[in-house]
This record gives sequence, C-alpha cells and structure tokens, in this order.
Amino acid sequence: MRVQDVRVLELKDVTLLIGDEADQKALLHEATLRFSGPHFCAIVGPSGCGKSTLLKIIAGLHEPTTGSVHWEDRDLSTEGDLAPSEIGYVPQFSIAFDHLDVWENVETAMRLRVRGLDAEQRSERTEHILHEVGLDGIMDRPVGVLSGGQKRRLSLALEMVTSPALMLADEVTSGLDPKAEKEITALMHKISRDENCIVLNVTHSLSHLDLYDSIVVLHEGHIAYHGPTRYLIHYFDVARPEEVFPRLARKSPGSWHRSWVKHRAAYDAPANAELEAAAARHEKVLAAARAANPVVALERVGDTGDLPEHPPSSGLADPCAPAQSYEAACSPLREDRDRPPHHRPPGAVSQFFTLLGRRWKIFRRDKGQFWIHAALVFGFPCLVVIFALEGLPAIQNLDAAPGANPLQQLVEANRYLVQSTSVGSLVSGLVMFQVILLTLMGANNGAREIASERLVFEKEKLGGLRPISYVLSKAAFLFVLVAVQSAWMALFVKLICRFPGDLFQQAGLLFMVNAAMTSVCLGISSLMRSAEQASLVSVYLVGFQLPLSGAVLALPEFLGAASRPFIAAYWSWSGLLQTMKDTRFYEAVQTVTQTGLSPVEVCFWVLGCHVILGLFLAWMGCKHSRWE
Repeated sequence: MRVQDVRVLELKDVTLLIGDEADQKALLHEATLRFSGPHFCAIVGPSGCGKSTLLKIIAGLHEPTTGSVHWEDRDLSTEGDLAPSEIGYVPQFSIAFDHLDVWENVETAMRLRVRGLDAEQRSERTEHILHEVGLDGIMDRPVGVLSGGQKRRLSLALEMVTSPALMLADEVTSGLDPKAEKEITALMHKISRDENCIVLNVTHSLSHLDLYDSIVVLHEGHIAYHGPTRYLIHYFDVARPEEVFPRLARKSPGSWHRSWVKHRAAYDAPANAELEAAAARHEKVLAAARAANPVVALERVGDTGDLPEHPPSSGLADPCAPAQSYEAACSPLREDRDRPPHHRPPGAVSQFFTLLGRRWKIFRRDKGQFWIHAALVFGFPCLVVIFALEGLPAIQNLDAAPGANPLQQLVEANRYLVQSTSVGSLVSGLVMFQVILLTLMGANNGAREIASERLVFEKEKLGGLRPISYVLSKAAFLFVLVAVQSAWMALFVKLICRFPGDLFQQAGLLFMVNAAMTSVCLGISSLMRSAEQASLVSVYLVGFQLPLSGAVLALPEFLGAASRPFIAAYWSWSGLLQTMKDTRFYEAVQTVTQTGLSPVEVCFWVLGCHVILGLFLAWMGCKHSRWE
C-alpha cells in the first residue's frame, strides 16, 4: 500500500494566435488553469470558443504562441511532451475498427502501446478494462454494430490500456441520448477515481454537473470561469446552468476574462465559508424570485459584485481538488488501484507485426473490399486477352522471289509492311494495356490505404505508434496484393496470347510497375486530407501515364526527356518489349513506334527508384501530423 499519488497539470498564461501579424486571431487568450488529481473537470462554452484547442495544446498537438504547460513541475515546452503512456486522448471521431470486435480492438491497442506483457497478462487486463467500462457482455460483438454510447465506452477503454495519469475527452457525449450521456459522464468520473487520474471532458452539455469536481467556462478563447460546479450559477447569477451560455453573450469575452481574474482568488479554496454563504444567499433570492415571478427571475443579470475578493487565510486545499473530505483524500489506495509505472511502447518490429496481422484480419472480414480486389485480379487480364484470343498472329515472310518483277516485289513489300505494322501495333498495345491496368490496380491498392484511416493513425501515433512501423506494415500487406495481381496478369496473358520472351522478366516488370504506382499512391494517401482527395489525385496520375509514355504518340524530345523519369508506364512498357528483342515481334513494334526503348536492367532500376520514392513520401506524410 501507498499514499495516493498527486498529479498536477498547470497552464500558465497560454495564448494561441493564428494568422499573420496584420490579421491575427487568438484561439486561446492567456489561459491560466490548474488541476490536481484525481480530478474530473468539464470544459464548456459555445461552439468555437476554444475548447478542443485547449485540449490539443495540453496534448502537445498545438504549440502555444506564448505561455507554458506544466505537468508535475515539468515544463512541457522545454522538457519534452507527455510520454505516450501518461496521456489518454479520446477524440470526437471513432478510434476503433468496425470489422474487429470489441475485444480485438482493445487487445490490439494493448499490443501497440504496452511492452512486456505476455498473452495471459494481456487477456487479463483486457477483460478487466472491458468490465470496468461495461462492455464485458458484448466483447465479441463487431464494432460496426455498436450503438453510439457503446462506441464511446470503447473509446475510453482503448485509452485505459496504459492507465494514463491524464485523460482528455473531446465531446465524447455529443449526439447521445440523455441516458447514454449520463452513463458515459458517470463512467469518466469513475475512471478519474479508480485510475487516480485527471480527466478533462470537453462538452456542450451542462447536465450532470454534480459528477464534476470543477468546470471551466470558455468564451471566445477567454477563461470566463474555473471553479467548483456548485458555485457556477452563483457566479453567473443565473437560475439554471443552461442559462450560462446566453448570459455570456451579455458581456464581451475580455470583460468576462477580467472579471474572472479579479474574482479568481475567491475560488482558490473549495472550503470557503464566505463564498458558501454568498452562494446560499444567491440561491435563496433566486428561489423567492422564481416563486413570485418566474419571468423576472430568468432575466436577472447580476455583476457578481457580492463575491469576496480574497480567499480566507485558512484555505489550504487545492483550488481544483475533488470535493471530498481530507480523510478520503489521504486514505491509501487499494493495491489493485495502484498506478503501475509508465508503460513503454513496444519496439518497432513488434508494432509492425501487430499492425500487419490487424490489416490482414480486416481485409479478410471486409467482404466488399475482398471481392473488389478479386474482381480486379481476374477481370483485368480478361480485358487484355479478348484482343488476341487466338494468340499473336504470325508475321509472314516476304513471298516475292528475288527475280520477281518490280511491281510484284512492291506489292509483297507493302503487304509485309501492313501486316508487320498491324502485329506491331497489337503487341505494343497489348503490352501497354497490361501496364495501364496494373497502374490502375496500383492506384486502387494505395490511394485510400492511409487516408481512409488517417485519424485513427494519428490517435495511435499519439499513443506511441511509430510511423516507420505503420508504413512498412502497409507496404508488406500491399506487397502480397501486388504480387498476386502482377503474377496472374503475366501468366494468364502469356498462356492465352502466347507472348514470346522470358516470363519471369515480364512478370517482374509488371510487378515493378504495379509496386511503383502502389507505393506512389500510398505516398499520396499519406499527404491528402481525405480518401476522396487521394483517390482523385491517384486517378489523375494514372491518366497521365498513357499519353506521357510515348507508346501511342511520340512526345517532343524536350518534353519526353523531362517527363519520362516520372512515368512508370514507359519503363515497364519499354522493358517488356525489350524482353522480345530476339524475336520478329520486336522488329514489328519498331515499325510503329518512334519512342526509344531502354534496356531491361535500366527499367528495373528506375521502377525500383519509384518504389523507394513512394515509400519515402508515405513515411514523411505519416510523420507530419494531420489532425482535423
């Protein structure tokens, strides 16, 4: 047993400005706050007042323009951010995967965030967490079928895997029915006590204030109030908490801020007899006014002039400590509630295999995605072979004998040229058709892979996930898809159309163009703000492949030299044709193209550079934060 640890979070004159000097706007203005755990605080205010901004500054997602954030006497701006295990951040959006069940989501989060647990320990802790949040009865249910309240419980459970000392919840009760809202609020209150942590909850609701230890009221980035919830209606001189927001509109944000700075000292001690008496008098007056004339009571606008301006000298309690007795605050915790030491996240290799296993599990369960990929794998090669179901036509020899008359020789030469041109166009077209279809597959493979789950990744990165593990797990998953798509394309077309040349070289070049486009589109996916944007840019990229490859029309020399290094389709098309160099089909192709062809080895090398460039872009994009 040990005495309960006390965690302290403090903001000192924190200001966040956006825009240039000529048109700056303060999202947060000189915010000074202090919390000591265990503590449960509501952060409220009208829309756009800076509530979520405040949480993101505490979490380290935004750097304040001025001021500082301190955690346990540590200045986070100079001494490093909170460790991933110290903080839990519950955003507004879902941070779970719909195709996994409740247990799998929590157990996977533990694998990604907590080092050194064996399977039995993970299982025990997962079961304990699900019991704590009330999801143990539906732990085998897919997340996609959960209700809104159940998903919010799961979001809290995912953050409990490291027993954080600080938990930030951003509107986790928004959109819930009153019953679910009360249950989630009560759950967060319970977590603050059971986990001995500070829980800050951004909310629009002023219901269930009895569950909070304190409340912060923000108005256009200014602190209008921060103190015990039982003093809220007295401070704002209103009849009900719901009237606080309309009351804020009666004065400017700066006026509210200055008023709070003036009266803040009076709220530094919850056990303030003078303040308690003033609050009681206020409530008695309002009760009498409501009884006499409800309309007048609701329209009263006071100036908090009867508040004491100085705290009593005997006030020793923390301004934001939970409302509990001294004996309760100092009683030792039960052993099962003792906070474990800070958890270290697993190594990069362990995270890689966890992510890869999760990705394959989701792929197998997402029937829509699975059948789309199957249709592309088996359907696209069929589009190629319908142009040569009987195989490539043979190129006839010149039939005119050496002694034939000139007219007959001219006719035979023309016939040979026409037939050779036709075969050359067919071969070149079939090769390019394969290449373009595989670039389309590559775009489909990579374009949505990161962008569609970007917010979940950002949350996991805040929890200690390494971007390199994430990108490499995506690359490993996509490698298998690319290999299957390319190998089947090469083999099927080879068997039906009877392409000459080395099958392994041809399959390798098809694999490389698919891998190059997949990697580049994966990089695009990491740089875009939405999956739709990533898909659109990737389709445009594929659209440029055919005209800029030079396979259909020769480009001007300067344009070809400038664009060719970036056109993966050219290098695959060129390499595939070079594999037929010792056949008459190569000669036939030469009659229909004016674009120079590059050696096979060079084509492999350039396409390999495309793959590396795409993965590098994906890694850089994942390192850069893209919170909404």
